[in-house]
Amino acid sequence: MLLARVGTGLRSETVRRTNLSVIIRELHFGGPQSRSALVGRTELTRSAIRSLISELVSADLVAEVRAAPVGVPGRPSTMVCPNAEGAVVLALDITVDSLAAALIGLGGTILASARVDRPPTHLEPSEIVADLVSLAEPILREPAAAGRFIGIGVAVVGVVRRSDGLVSMAPNLGWREIPLGRLVAAAFDGDAPVAVANEADLGALAELRRGAAVGADDVLFVSGEVGVGGGVVVDGRPMIGAAGYGGEIGHMPVNPDGLPCRCGSIGCWETEVGEGALLRHAGRRPDGGREAVDAVLADAAAGLPRAVAALDEVGRWLGVGLAGLVNVFDPELIVLGGFFGRILPRVGELVDRELDRRALAAPRSLVCVVPAKLGVDAPMIGAGELAMEPLLADPARWLLPRRPRLELAGA
Repeated sequence: MLLARVGTGLRSETVRRTNLSVIIRELHFGGPQSRSALVGRTELTRSAIRSLISELVSADLVAEVRAAPVGVPGRPSTMVCPNAEGAVVLALDITVDSLAAALIGLGGTILASARVDRPPTHLEPSEIVADLVSLAEPILREPAAAGRFIGIGVAVVGVVRRSDGLVSMAPNLGWREIPLGRLVAAAFDGDAPVAVANEADLGALAELRRGAAVGADDVLFVSGEVGVGGGVVVDGRPMIGAAGYGGEIGHMPVNPDGLPCRCGSIGCWETEVGEGALLRHAGRRPDGGREAVDAVLADAAAGLPRAVAALDEVGRWLGVGLAGLVNVFDPELIVLGGFFGRILPRVGELVDRELDRRALAAPRSLVCVVPAKLGVDAPMIGAGELAMEPLLADPARWLLPRRPRLELAGA
């Protein structure tokens, strides 16, 4: 009689690598902790914790520091701390009206960063990558950039294939079928791994790990600027679809009698709730940009009727779209980023009213709507998390001497 195969055993080396990953994730997400706390959170033995921490200390990925006295008897605990300069990544963010770059260390520490506004025009991808290189140059001269370099993460306002960083479509940038991952890799050191993802997906990742959604398992992140992006977290894990194309909620059709969208469809949600919609309702040019949006918000705060009505219309459509998403995803938390996070205090009641009218009663009773905690930097921080993932997944690969610092191509 044949016996059913029940599985394959784990070699001791596999167990070691897995346990190193568990520890480095705890420290990266949770910050400094004592060995005793790590024993409790990981359920590893004290001897295993001691041995694994010793490896990470030798590799300069973590440090052990005696905690300051707190006025109670006994010797202060030794804290295990992630070494921010022991592993660093370059995070890049491409939006319609700004570019950003940051050097981010293990533990999520932003060691250096820069952001520049740019006109919301449809620039060539090669021009944008060149601008990113210029923005990153002074950051990469920082002393911290000499640390072990893990890779580059890129957030972009487009539909992205995760496997190779191909931007299938970025309507608000005027891009189609752009090999962004390859362009970024060529502009920087070709040996540096490059990971590219949709900015809303990465905003959701950042808010889940370091922002308003910490501790939540089922989250909907919705960010609005020129366009509208969404990231979905289910059971604590980002939902990105089969190839990374999931979450394009801005192109969810909501108004069959609506306006043409840049994606080629009609009545997409972002035509009703994006910055352009607000400016159009307020009697301004839809491409007026951030300054025009700020002016409308100031007019609304001053009680000018047309600005108030424009904001109310956007708030109503925001609630309509969120109600549909609540019915589909049943989130416990909706985090509003970008422009939506800014207007939530003003339109919150309208959003709640539409949720009450249109969402199913059971999921509606469970969901809470809050502004993003990380603001405009959420996608950039998420890009850093994405780039750090190879280290978090298998720190044993990095228990070697430091790699050379990242250099720009042709430098």
